Amino acid sequence: MEQLRSTLQENNQEHLLRFYNDLSVEQKEQYLCKLQEIDFHKMGQLFQDAQQSIESEGQLLDTFMEPVSSEQLGSYENCDPTLRESYYNRGLQEISKGTVAVLIMAGGQGTRLGVSYPKGMYSVDLLSNKSLFQLQAERIQKVQQIANEKFNGNGKITWYIMTSVPTYEATQKYLTENNYFNLEKENVVFFKQGLMPCFDFDGKILMDAKDKLAMAPDGNGGIYQALKISGILDDFQTRGIQNIHVHSVDNILTKVADPTFIGYCIEKGSDCAAKVVKKSSPHEAVGVICKVKDKIQVVEYSEISQAQAESTNPDGSLIYNAGNICNHFFTADFLRKVANKDMQVHVAKKKIPYINDQAEIIKPSTPNGIKVEKFVFDVFQFSSHFVVWEVPRDTEFSALKNADSAGKDCPSTARRDLYRLHKKYLEEVKAIVVGDEVEICPLLSYAGEGLEQYSGKQINSPMHLV
Repeated sequence: MEQLRSTLQENNQEHLLRFYNDLSVEQKEQYLCKLQEIDFHKMGQLFQDAQQSIESEGQLLDTFMEPVSSEQLGSYENCDPTLRESYYNRGLQEISKGTVAVLIMAGGQGTRLGVSYPKGMYSVDLLSNKSLFQLQAERIQKVQQIANEKFNGNGKITWYIMTSVPTYEATQKYLTENNYFNLEKENVVFFKQGLMPCFDFDGKILMDAKDKLAMAPDGNGGIYQALKISGILDDFQTRGIQNIHVHSVDNILTKVADPTFIGYCIEKGSDCAAKVVKKSSPHEAVGVICKVKDKIQVVEYSEISQAQAESTNPDGSLIYNAGNICNHFFTADFLRKVANKDMQVHVAKKKIPYINDQAEIIKPSTPNGIKVEKFVFDVFQFSSHFVVWEVPRDTEFSALKNADSAGKDCPSTARRDLYRLHKKYLEEVKAIVVGDEVEICPLLSYAGEGLEQYSGKQINSPMHLV
């Protein structure tokens, strides 16, 4: 206890024991255990890094930026069809050998969607009423089947699901009760991202109970530490996994375990890669992947001047056009390498509930502190061979962030985009589609293949093809 008091005093956190004598014996024991797990010196350094981040907030990076080189950039649409097919087959071959895993970042709660459960459980009211989790699980099944039939293999895609502390139990219960949507139980692995203390503007850790610190998830960049702490890195080795497709849960069009993307990355000898889409406009609120002082990073739209965002190539295309969609490839070796790296921190000023010196719960009306998080893309700079794969927005990206009242990145736009894509698949095989509400079960077709049976046939919407 004396050692802990001394540590807290040295790091300006002695206030964390101000209610200690009010606690029961059991509460004291549990609270001390929690405090002893925290490296307060490291927390002090974290706050200093956060202050530097705040000071640089809004700083424009124009003079340090340059686009990703053409040697690092591949494009689905511009790729020679024969070469693209070779990438696809290489990816399928790796899947059939069992070297491919999918890691889904599913820590988000559906707060902005207006629900109180994990976002992956959300349904955008498709004809099938399938959730995001179910759609993605079924795509895994289908691409496994395609790969194993083509290469006479028996490979399994392990599905790693990273939750946050608040979403862990609900996510696990949901997948269990739905029998993992017919994936094998041993190939669905749950783990949690970490938590970070919340600070006031003076660097003191806030408390939200007499025996509880105010904590928040450490961002999707917490994935790297979580992989190490949870033993997932060792699990990769045990299972022989070499290639990991990592993506967020909230893109309804995600090609889960995308063979073309995986094959492209492997053929290019890449250890780290990102999918991008062309920005819809110069000022679309997405980060762009580019070089800053010769290091690859994602630059947020707020860090680029209007003139820089609008700058174009001789053909009229945007110079900074590689819109980040949180869809990545990593080798297992690369993830092991970056697990111990010190990463940049990002800061959000927030209204954080806390208890005051009288143990009263205060719910501030203005920001009173900061939440610190890390971003998944901040390891790009550590890659020895980083590549980018540009994909069509209409086939691969429709984010689900907001309630329908926002009018964009919401359930109605996600549903519309999926129906539109599925109608396109059918029209490509010369089906006659009447209306717009057409849904294709992922178990029938992963990405438009195998639909020749509908050639020349009329399909009246609403129609769910299974």
